[in-house]
Amino acid sequence: MENQNIYTLGIESSCDDTSASILLNDKVLSNVTSSQDIHKIYGGVVPELASREHQKLITSVVNEAIIRAGINKGELNTVAFTRGPGLLGSLLVGTSFAKSLSIGLNIPLIEVNHMQAHILSIFIKNNGKAPCFPFLALTVSGGHTQLVIVKDYFKMEEIGSTLDDAVGEAFDKSGKTIGLEYPSGPIIDRLSKDGDPNAFTFTKPKVEGLNFSFSGLKTGFMNFIKKESSKNKNFIKDNLNNICASIQNTIVEILIDKLNDAVKTTGIKEIVICGGVSANSELRKKMNDLSVSNKWNVYFPKIEYCTDNAAMIGIVGYLKYKNREISDLSCSSTSRYKI
Repeated sequence: MENQNIYTLGIESSCDDTSASILLNDKVLSNVTSSQDIHKIYGGVVPELASREHQKLITSVVNEAIIRAGINKGELNTVAFTRGPGLLGSLLVGTSFAKSLSIGLNIPLIEVNHMQAHILSIFIKNNGKAPCFPFLALTVSGGHTQLVIVKDYFKMEEIGSTLDDAVGEAFDKSGKTIGLEYPSGPIIDRLSKDGDPNAFTFTKPKVEGLNFSFSGLKTGFMNFIKKESSKNKNFIKDNLNNICASIQNTIVEILIDKLNDAVKTTGIKEIVICGGVSANSELRKKMNDLSVSNKWNVYFPKIEYCTDNAAMIGIVGYLKYKNREISDLSCSSTSRYKI
């Protein structure tokens, strides 16, 4: 099996992105993602709408991935899918499709933990240099914030996680407070480039150990905007760039403070930053600066592998296939799925 070329179809449907990818061993041949714009008008993901959109899109997305990869479905060796965590209705669509394809093509089925996939996306060949084991992984996304010690591909230990809101939610709720579209994280990042990160100060939560909390920051930010807007109805408009730069700076500092604590606690200086928020330019800049000053080895997946995508599911599928970790057709989707 070591010298065999393995074609893996990865399917991701944990939230509001319908994605399919074809990998030849650890190299991505195609990675097709259809995002659901319908949720923008609601300011967040509506679970029932998400599952319905997945049902509409999944067949065409998988077909497009196969066409772009330049293969036919009969060449597939295995199909990998996101089992969890995520929105149950959305997960069920991807799971059912993957099972049907596994039966129809008579190829192995491989279930994947979405959080493991974010971390292991760093091993996609297209990313370049990969970290050495063991390494620390900071996963930052719309639904998750966690610190993990990665001892090998499938031996991981969570050492810290959010006690309430995820970091991506903190970005999005802050953006909603100042009238930005959903998802707000990328918009805040863009507007911050023309703002002063020290213009306004927000209290960072005090949380013991390596855990995170963002609910207090979110509430404090909302109260600040309400108070200032009551004194000046044009406060947001007059200070938009500075507001964005200041809240972004605070959030990034919270992440880096905890990561610094994790390095001191574990002694591990190999660090992977992954998940949708890892695309944030300020986080990347500050982490790259720290890699020089603190002599850390810091790794980021390419931007296209940061947000939810099927290539990260495919790389885990490939690694599990090589390790002969095949799933049973009886495995079911789960909204909660520990690493």
